[in-house]
Amino acid sequence: MSFDRNMKVLVVDDYKTMTRIIRNLLKQIEINDSDEAADGQEALAKLRAGNFDLVISDWNMAPMTGLDLLKEVRADAKLKDLPFIMVTAESKTENVVAAKGAGVSNYIVKPFNAETLREKITKVMVHA
Repeated sequence: MSFDRNMKVLVVDDYKTMTRIIRNLLKQIEINDSDEAADGQEALAKLRAGNFDLVISDWNMAPMTGLDLLKEVRADAKLKDLPFIMVTAESKTENVVAAKGAGVSNYIVKPFNAETLREKITKVMVHA
């Protein structure tokens, strides 16, 4: 099982270093077409304007959290089926339940490596 390495990924995180880390991990698994957004509002504007195949978003951001972004994406007729991976430093059960309830495709707890990212992307893209 694999995924299309030509897919376009939007990485959303208000922490520039984390955005860079995730984009580097994507390159390690041969996904070279990625863009970034510093918060949920910027991400939503880019998603509505662009043609993305996957969103990888941090949970803890302001003013729009990753969970709020996920809810907006799922409520948008054009974006509702877009695969969405939530990244968080917390593995609290209530967070996982909230994300699943909002329609998250998968969940990654920091820190993670390229192999974990590859596995999560493969799972969501095969079922997309």
